[in-house]
This record gives sequence, C-alpha cells and structure tokens, in this order.
Amino acid sequence: MELTPPGPRGIPPLFARLVDDSALFPPGEASMPEALRAHFASRSGEHSGVLGVFLCQASRLPELITELIKIKPKEPLPLSLIIDTGLGGVPKAISIVESRSEILALRMVEMPAPSDVDEVWLERVSEFVPEDVIRVVEPRRGVGWLDGVRKVIEHGSWPKIRCGGKAGENFPSVDEVADFLAVVSGSSGASFKATNSLHRAVRHTDETSGFTHHGFLNLIVASARCLSGGDVRAALESTDSAALADEAKGMSEPAAKAVRGLFASYAAASFDEPVADLGELGLL
Repeated sequence: MELTPPGPRGIPPLFARLVDDSALFPPGEASMPEALRAHFASRSGEHSGVLGVFLCQASRLPELITELIKIKPKEPLPLSLIIDTGLGGVPKAISIVESRSEILALRMVEMPAPSDVDEVWLERVSEFVPEDVIRVVEPRRGVGWLDGVRKVIEHGSWPKIRCGGKAGENFPSVDEVADFLAVVSGSSGASFKATNSLHRAVRHTDETSGFTHHGFLNLIVASARCLSGGDVRAALESTDSAALADEAKGMSEPAAKAVRGLFASYAAASFDEPVADLGELGLL
C-alpha cells in the first residue's frame, strides 16, 4: 500500500494524506453526525488531498454505520478502526466493517499495546488484522519503551507516538521524541504514526494549559534530518516557523516521499487548524 499517494489539486507530496480525522476523540469529541458532516465537507474541499482516514472506536461502529446509511456517501469512507474493546474484539469489529464495504473501506487498525508489549500478543494482532490493512500499535512510554517500539516494528506494525494529552506527563520530551525517531528511522522501511496535541504546525506553549506542544511541522523536519544525518533535536525544539517552513519547501520530491515513508500520518481533532497553519506558512 503506497503511503504517500499524490494528493489531488496539487497538494505537495510532503503533506498528502498527512492529517487523519480524530474529531470523535478529545479534545474535539464531536457527535457522530457533526464529525461525519465535517469530514465529508473536508473531503470535497480545496485541501482534500491533505486529509487521511476517519478514526472511529470499535465500540461506536453501529452508530457510525447508522449515520453513513443516512448520508449515503458516493464512495466508501476510508476508516481507521480504534480498538477500545480489547484484542479479543478485533475479529468481530473487522467482520462488521467488511460486511459494510459499500460504505466503509478499512485502511487501518490502531490499538494500545499491553505494558510489556508481549510477543504472543503482537502475533495475535498480525493474525487478526488482514494483510492489506495497516496495523498501528502504541507502546506505553516508560521503562523499556523503545524496546517495545522495536518489537512492534519487527512484527510488521507501525508504532504510534502520543505527543500530548490532558496532563503534563502525556507530553514526551524532545529527547524522547528524538530517541523514538532514531529507532524507527534505523529500522529499514519502518513507518510511524503520531497522535494527540499536534494541533498546530510549530512548537508552541498553550496559553490556557501552559503545556508546550510539539508541532507537526517540527516532526516532519526532524524526520527529514533523521534520514539525512542532521540535528534532530534542534528541529524538534525550534519555534522558528519561517525557518521550518523554508526547510520543508527546500526538500526535493524524493526527499519528501522518504520523509512521509517514515512519518506516515498523524491524528488531529480539527482539520481546519493544520490546513490554516500550512496555508499561512506558504506550504499549500
């Protein structure tokens, strides 16, 4: 499965299908009708090429299907299934999705890993999820975290890094993100996904919470430097939006595709915010 298909309407390869839609999840938590209405509006809009898959919890599949039957989409909804029912619930959830192929196209299955990232558990993930569907597994940060990331990659899944949340400990340090990137980029052909609190392009401190948020453009530039031997930590720490944008603009098309082969996508509760940031930086 190609990770970075060229986006329609001239979307640069560096940003094609970059932003997955997590409107159902915090901090958005839109209702199902609201989330789908906004998603289909974005999918038919000027920057549709930036939009990736729609994220939905396995426990909410019946609700999703009910709403899609009402909407009658022209094409099946590209879906990432978020497993919130435990590993044992995966086969049933996938069966439900596949029985509705006229309205749903399963592209990805995502789930948290157990604390020890057990090899047997990872084998079961591989058995339960069809080969043509991307498997995304999130190891918990902490002692042995990077070993868990390596195991996830070895079993053919994408590791996921959580970049924030409601508490300070949910935000990984620059060093932790850099170490994660080093592990993934050092594994031939591996890709990763990011999630949570990457609302804006560039690293910034939120005035309300006081938390410093990582930026998705920082992650893109850091991934490029990871592949070229540059200063990854400096890219992650930078708040210089113009410099980051210039570095992104300067990437050749092969370099951009290599970056997106590594940093495959990230989940955002709002599609409008990242698109607005990219527009203001002259990147779209």
